[in-house]
Amino acid sequence: MRRIKTIAAVVLAVGIAVPTSTAMAVSAKGGGVTATSPWNSDSGLISVYDGSADGDPGYADYYRQDSAGTLRHLWNHSGSGTRVISGDGSKVIKFKACDENNWDEDDCSGWVAP
Repeated sequence: MRRIKTIAAVVLAVGIAVPTSTAMAVSAKGGGVTATSPWNSDSGLISVYDGSADGDPGYADYYRQDSAGTLRHLWNHSGSGTRVISGDGSKVIKFKACDENNWDEDDCSGWVAP
C-alpha cells in the first residue's frame, strides 16, 4: 500500500511540474480580414483570412522572436473566403491584420501579442 501511495505522489508531482497546455490562439481583425496566431497550435504559424468581398487583398504584418527587428508581411491574394498560412518559423511575437483599400488608407487592427 505504501508503494502505491509513493507512485501516486510521484505521478502527481510530475503532472504539476510538466506544463501540458497548448498555446491559445489570438485573432486580430482589420476591416474584413482576420489574422490568427498561433495557427493550429503552432506558435511559429500565422494565418490570414479574407472575409471581405471588396476585391482587395488582405495581409498581416508581424514579427518573429528570432528576428524581432524585422517586419514581415503575409498577403492573401486568393480572394474572399480564403485563408493563407505562413511558413513555419520562430514564435510570432506580435501581429496586426489589415484589409487593403486601393487609393485609401488600409483598415488595420491594433497590434496584438499571442
